[in-house]
Amino acid sequence: MSRQFRDLLPRYLLLTLFMLLVLLPLSGMFVSAFKTEAEASGSPFSLPTSINFDNFQQAWSTGRFNIFFKNSILVASAVVVLSVFLSTLSGYAFGQLPLPGRKLLYALMLLGYMVPFEAMIIPLYNLMDTLGLRDTYWALILPQVGLSVSFGTLWMTAFFENAPQELVDAATMDGCNRWQALWRVLWPLARPSVTTLVVLVFMWTWNEFLLALVMVQNESMRTLPVGLAFFQGKYTSNIPLMAAGALIVALPTVIVYVIFQRFFIRGMLGGAVKG
Repeated sequence: MSRQFRDLLPRYLLLTLFMLLVLLPLSGMFVSAFKTEAEASGSPFSLPTSINFDNFQQAWSTGRFNIFFKNSILVASAVVVLSVFLSTLSGYAFGQLPLPGRKLLYALMLLGYMVPFEAMIIPLYNLMDTLGLRDTYWALILPQVGLSVSFGTLWMTAFFENAPQELVDAATMDGCNRWQALWRVLWPLARPSVTTLVVLVFMWTWNEFLLALVMVQNESMRTLPVGLAFFQGKYTSNIPLMAAGALIVALPTVIVYVIFQRFFIRGMLGGAVKG
């Protein structure tokens, strides 16, 4: 056993322990989703006698997860598209342009990221009620766009500040204006950072519970996390059905992360720009 391996062994053991702490509850939930109620009364980690998809079908139809899933997809897609587009523009402005009052404006943009969301929920409710937007998709989309743009501005400004200025100068000399320099020169380089932002905003929006609970009272407009909470109240004793519902809610975020994992890690480590 090499000395380097002996030095790294405690770290690997610690990481393995944390991995098991995370995976054990998830594996129990995954296995329980395919069991019958009789089988669920035993050990949560015991394997089912057969693969049973009835729990997923019942949760999808009886629990109205088909409607909640559509609502979550609509809200998350709108928030991601608007947030990433606006964050790119604001990050480009703060990172590349000679913006008057930059420090003050930047601090105001980040204010939405610093203030706890729970402190804003009552003013948001009153504002949406005054505008007549409560119980609409806009009541779920607009506040989350505002909160996501605050973080997105911070994220994209960091990229644009470190972007190669030589490329921008060369594009300007070739006749590109600022708009063209953004989309033709810097946008391709920003893909790792943008992809990371997409994944983060999607996960935050998909899992948002408090806003959807307060802003929407119409059952047909609930998103999946809120629908799962009400579903749990009706079927608390049916563990396999609850596990199936939880998997339906969690699966899209897992799929998105797996698909964009490579770009996500590159974005977290600083993107593809090397000056």
